[in-house]
Amino acid sequence: MAHLDFGPAGLPPSALPSILDSLMELQDRVALITGSGRGIGRAIAQLFAKEGAAVFLTARTEKELSAAAGEISSGGGRAAYAAADLTMEAECAHVVATCREKFGKVDILVNNAGHYGPVVPVEDYPLAEFDKVIAIHLRAAFLLSKLVLPEMYAKKSGVILNISSLSAKTAYAWGSAYAAAKAGMLGLTRVMAAEGARQGVRVNAICPGPVTETQMSKELGAVLAKRMGVSAEEQLAGFLNGLLQGRAQTADEIARAALFLCSEQSSAMTGQSINVDGGVAFY
Repeated sequence: MAHLDFGPAGLPPSALPSILDSLMELQDRVALITGSGRGIGRAIAQLFAKEGAAVFLTARTEKELSAAAGEISSGGGRAAYAAADLTMEAECAHVVATCREKFGKVDILVNNAGHYGPVVPVEDYPLAEFDKVIAIHLRAAFLLSKLVLPEMYAKKSGVILNISSLSAKTAYAWGSAYAAAKAGMLGLTRVMAAEGARQGVRVNAICPGPVTETQMSKELGAVLAKRMGVSAEEQLAGFLNGLLQGRAQTADEIARAALFLCSEQSSAMTGQSINVDGGVAFY
């Protein structure tokens, strides 16, 4: 009598790959993720790839993108990338076109690319820098969404996730452009959700609190500490003490919230801005 080797629950080994695929939240999806060379964007790309998505990475620094894509590929995931300045309309179009050339479609767009800008009061804020911050966050999210929505509408399916910030909902000094851009992303989220809901497209936003492991957060903390005349450690401790949990959030925690909002687990959610902030804002 032939001997058959069965895996878990008495299943033949040949059945395991299809079962594992069915357990993946984003199997056969293509996700375009901006600002994905490091920090939150990179964590989102890594998690999405583990959950079955083909991920297309874009940011300004090719070296970081190459390393991130290499990590994903070496782990068995599918990844490609293109370096781009998303403040430029033509480069946004190039990124979307290249993603489609590589993977055939765009099912998910994560608008995460960002830049904090000068840490100065409104009256001292340089106009050129204000325009730059708005362009990187809000204008790029608008341009990329404009480029992917027709495809999503045509197939009656798609998800856009905007990574906003706690700064969009609370008052912090010396970051007017960043706060304005992030608040603008919430308005854009609601409008696109209203327009896309009956066409099968969901649009939501995440408002992260302090993700202190990121380069942007570290640089901001150092500048704030200097302006306040305290050590970086004192500045950080004082800030974190204002959170209910009393600790920073991690890039992985933000990525897991992103996975929920980009998967069918959140199929009834659109137009929402979800705080992942350790307990600061409550609306």
